[in-house]
Amino acid sequence: MQVNETLSEGLKHEFQISVPAADLDAKVDERLADMKDKVRMNGFRPGKVPVGHLKKMYGKSVMAETIDQMVRDTNTKIFTERGFKLATEPKVTLPTEQDEIEKLLDGKSDLNYTVAIEVIPAIALADFKSFSVDKPVVEVSDKDVDEAVARIAEQNRPFAEKAEGAKAETGDRVTVGFKGTIDGEAFEGGTSENIPVVIGSNTFIPGFEDQLVGIGKGETRTLKVTFPTNYGNDKLAGKDAEFVTTASLIETPEAITPDDEFAKKLGLESLDKLKEAARARIRQEFDGATRQKVKRQLLDQLDETHKFDPPQTLVQQEFDLMWESIKKEMESVNRTFADENTTEEKAQEDYRKIADRRVRLGLVLSEIGEKNNITVTDEEVSRALVERARQFPGQEKQVWDYYRNNPSMLAQLRAPIFEDKVVDFLLELAKVNEKPVTREELFKEDPAPAA
Repeated sequence: MQVNETLSEGLKHEFQISVPAADLDAKVDERLADMKDKVRMNGFRPGKVPVGHLKKMYGKSVMAETIDQMVRDTNTKIFTERGFKLATEPKVTLPTEQDEIEKLLDGKSDLNYTVAIEVIPAIALADFKSFSVDKPVVEVSDKDVDEAVARIAEQNRPFAEKAEGAKAETGDRVTVGFKGTIDGEAFEGGTSENIPVVIGSNTFIPGFEDQLVGIGKGETRTLKVTFPTNYGNDKLAGKDAEFVTTASLIETPEAITPDDEFAKKLGLESLDKLKEAARARIRQEFDGATRQKVKRQLLDQLDETHKFDPPQTLVQQEFDLMWESIKKEMESVNRTFADENTTEEKAQEDYRKIADRRVRLGLVLSEIGEKNNITVTDEEVSRALVERARQFPGQEKQVWDYYRNNPSMLAQLRAPIFEDKVVDFLLELAKVNEKPVTREELFKEDPAPAA
């Protein structure tokens, strides 16, 4: 076997490989000899089928399998000997001319093919003990808890039916049925019955709730609205619609006092227990925001201390995914690059830099994990899958089966677990400075990372 490196430019390499026909033929004979004891053919006793006859019957198919295995084994040997870590699957180019293929399958010619690869560069990891991050700390105040309890009370406020003849006002709950049309045609999802609408809650299409003010029980109105340009359904976004709406019930909100009785209605023992639950929930929110701030600082320092040219194939793939998402989002809200005070060319340049950063950081995190034996167990993935399935009540089994039958989807669950474990590892080494901040500072959005 001959291996000649025909290209070595940065992270890209290409090899020309030639495998003698005699080597292929020997592998085919080995396979056929192994088949001899297993094949059952009319006219021959078990294990007595001549290899020559088997070669005549199955030679080409066995040669095809042999070539496939030889290419994979040869490539693996080449990459292993040179210490290459591949960025993507190798691109193998085999003979395409029919005459060449026939000669190859008949064992009358050598196997000549090329393989092109892009490799992951060697990454020199920084001294993570030199890293320093500020950990924002916010105490959960009694005011935070009281406001949370008040919100819970508002969400569970009871309503009572208004007197006969009373009209709906802002704050009232109106139960309606409606049929929506666009240009006189009914549309999917535009018809519903017994839908409770709290006027002023801003949970419906803009303008829908306002037009219910003054409606009475049993009254029918035609409400004219316009779907937002960023509406989730592209077929409806920005469209003018009419809803023939009938009110079947008008209710007014009743007073509610957060006390022990209210807490018991929610399944808790007392108001103190409700406050404890609210405090724990707020603490969880604060901890989550703190984690994101710290993680962002770590990633920024990893970015600054690990500058190298990543595999451009991976960068292009990352950019393509982002760019497709950006284009769809802009189309859905009917905005242009000019509306964003930029041009398409400038936006592409910016997102390519972001793609470069993402790929580099991904490779660095992977290298840290590999060098420090950081792994994700199947049990951890299963727990994450259980949590994902719980997000779809009634469809848990379908979600479970979908992920279990799609390795790429399981990889999407595994990736954030791995990243979090690497972040935890880095935090054990870095200097972490606790920094008291306000709630507003904690939830203030960070500026976009410098590309």
